Amino acid sequence: MIECTAVTKSYTSRLVLRDIDLLVTPGICALLGPNGAGKSTLLRLLAGLEKPDSGSVLIGGLDYRQQAMKIQKNLGVLPEGLGLFESLTIYENLTAIGPIYGLTKSETEARTKDLLTLLDLRRKQHTLARECSFGMRKKTALAMALLHKPDVLLLDEPFEGIDPASSRMIQMLLSQLASDGATILITSHILSVVQKIATRVVILHNGRVQSDFNPRETDEPVEKMYFDIAESPQSEVPDWLRS
Repeated sequence: MIECTAVTKSYTSRLVLRDIDLLVTPGICALLGPNGAGKSTLLRLLAGLEKPDSGSVLIGGLDYRQQAMKIQKNLGVLPEGLGLFESLTIYENLTAIGPIYGLTKSETEARTKDLLTLLDLRRKQHTLARECSFGMRKKTALAMALLHKPDVLLLDEPFEGIDPASSRMIQMLLSQLASDGATILITSHILSVVQKIATRVVILHNGRVQSDFNPRETDEPVEKMYFDIAESPQSEVPDWLRS
């Protein structure tokens, strides 16, 4: 459902992505890497928010250069910046986008109610987005990505800043959607969650794909493989920070 071929992207003189080849099929694919590895940039390219310098991006076999609108109607995106309407309430953010995806008023209302309940947002649904906590804003943006039940989801750090109960619900929800045939690409620094839900792991480092594997087909935990491949934690604490 997601295909990148020789994708390269740079900003001014900095090369961020280098000849990325990636094919993502239905399931949950976790895109891992250190800060600055190019994960969010790749998601923006896949979401059509930016264009690659070279190479091609296909979503469901469609090319953004010819069929961008058709792609985006079947795509759910949780972007790095969340993309909320700050002057609208949580409820209004959801009901405003339903018609954009072709949902009727009754469909939008029913799905909004379900998502607000599912993500524990009902009590705060009439709070303006700009007045919400980071976790509430993240869950609102996720609900907006899910509202039209797309076949492809691109989720940038969906578990960052989320309370434990909601995190567990989101894990269950994404696993169910993947079982039903959805293609889900997430970025995450929470390796324990990736270990639980991912059916595939792709590790980016220095703008390149360094590893691509199914965590359920290896005896090594994701955390160890990540530290071996992408980056190792510093092992020495400075003397002045010791007791």
